[in-house]
Amino acid sequence: MTTDRVRRYTWWLSLVLIPFLIAASFLLYVLPGNTEQHFAWTIDPPLTALFLGSAYVGGIWFFVRVLTVGRWHRVKYGFPAVLLFATLLTAATFLHWDRFHFGHISFLTWVTLYVTTPVLVVLVLVWNWREDPRTLEETDVVLPWAVRVALALLGAAALAAGVTLFLFPAVLGPLWAWDLTPLTGRIVGAVLTLPGMVNLWLLVDARWSAFRWMFQAQLVSLLFILGALVLGGGDLQWSRPAAPLFVAGILASAVVYVLFYLWSERSLRLAEARLRA
Repeated sequence: MTTDRVRRYTWWLSLVLIPFLIAASFLLYVLPGNTEQHFAWTIDPPLTALFLGSAYVGGIWFFVRVLTVGRWHRVKYGFPAVLLFATLLTAATFLHWDRFHFGHISFLTWVTLYVTTPVLVVLVLVWNWREDPRTLEETDVVLPWAVRVALALLGAAALAAGVTLFLFPAVLGPLWAWDLTPLTGRIVGAVLTLPGMVNLWLLVDARWSAFRWMFQAQLVSLLFILGALVLGGGDLQWSRPAAPLFVAGILASAVVYVLFYLWSERSLRLAEARLRA
């Protein structure tokens, strides 16, 4: 029997991860130029640190929602994205082991988290996945097929770009919107997979309640990425075609996501009004 509950293990794991995400977000977004002194490895240029920090801020929003939303199906599709992201960062760590600041507390924390997190998230998926009753909430919105396909295609493009950059950072790094090393290329690629892994689930689930909080987290990340482009815009290599394409893509994604979120919320309010009538 499904109960749609966030199991206690999932709740506690989220609670444990949040402080580490807050610390990493502060170091990367507030002090992006000081990673040599304060972070697990030196990130240059600072725009890469800001970009990774933006993903962590979105992660904070997601895991706080896991603690508060009360129903498993509202957050379930975020965990496969976290699993892929954490697995890719684990692989990047061992592929570029010599780039890290051995003995530094940030390095020890980084390695501990990325060795354990993929396993811990797999346990979340095993123990919690079947808790979803696959039914609409009392007031819910069924997302149109065309909208779901469009967002899934947008996610698939981000996922494909992220995986390709992760697999071939030395080839694609010199073509990217800003300078990347093989390590930071893989990190940026891992970040790009996050929206893709969430959006693809729209092809199998039409409930707004299953994506509402996921898109909140994505909007938070996009807001901070836009801030990163302002704060670290000097690192963009405008002579490369990827720079204007990347900026345009982020702006377009932000507009599309905001419009989609506002439309879905309006539809939800109308559904609630009909239920009360």
